[in-house]
Amino acid sequence: MRAHAAHARTRSSEGRGWRRTMAELGEADEAELQRLVAAEQQKAQFTAQVHHFMELCWDKCVEKPGNRLDSRTENCLSSCVDRFIDTTLAITSRFAQIVQKGGQ
Repeated sequence: MRAHAAHARTRSSEGRGWRRTMAELGEADEAELQRLVAAEQQKAQFTAQVHHFMELCWDKCVEKPGNRLDSRTENCLSSCVDRFIDTTLAITSRFAQIVQKGGQ
């Protein structure tokens, strides 16, 4: 129990140190940190989307997993992923157009 309390105090003091450090950041540092966080969030979102596509395409194309994929399954997977990528790019482009028109 004592070890747990000591660990909690350490975590608490680390949290205060982190907040103090964040408060000491200048505007440029804060903007850079926000940019880095946004970039990491984009990477995570992209990775999640790729995994989602892979799962959907796997379920659609792979009937019986084995040591190798036959050419039909490979073609199905490739076409499936290509369709998702094309659709995502089209939606992203359209959304950018809408945002741009709204800003004018």
